Amino acid sequence: MTPEDRAQKSAAAMWADDNASPWFGMELVEVTEGGATLALTVEPHHANGHGICHGGVTFSLADSAFAFACNSRNRNTVAQSNTITYIAPGRIGDRLTATAREISLTGRSGIYDVTVTNQNGTVIAEFRGHSRAIKGQLFEE
Repeated sequence: MTPEDRAQKSAAAMWADDNASPWFGMELVEVTEGGATLALTVEPHHANGHGICHGGVTFSLADSAFAFACNSRNRNTVAQSNTITYIAPGRIGDRLTATAREISLTGRSGIYDVTVTNQNGTVIAEFRGHSRAIKGQLFEE
């Protein structure tokens, strides 16, 4: 099995059991070994009291992209810690895209950066996630 085939099969297994990401309205755009892209159109129910995309929605989009990237090798992997910096507001109607990329993978620990942009390429947020592999796989290999 190629690394790309493994990433695709891992993503399919995760997506099948992921209730949260589809509930938010996220779409899985692409998964590669160590990378993933998810997208979400900001709807009125995603807006906070200021009429902009709630930070928790932006965080969740970035976190889901991080999850698909760090699980792309068919090793059960969870978040150890995450941070996010909000740079610009997402607005109702915006198409937000979270692109995760692997920065480092050593043993069971990984570091991933996720950039969230809107349809114009404006950076909305920068997220860094630290992962930890645990026992198990997403599918039998």
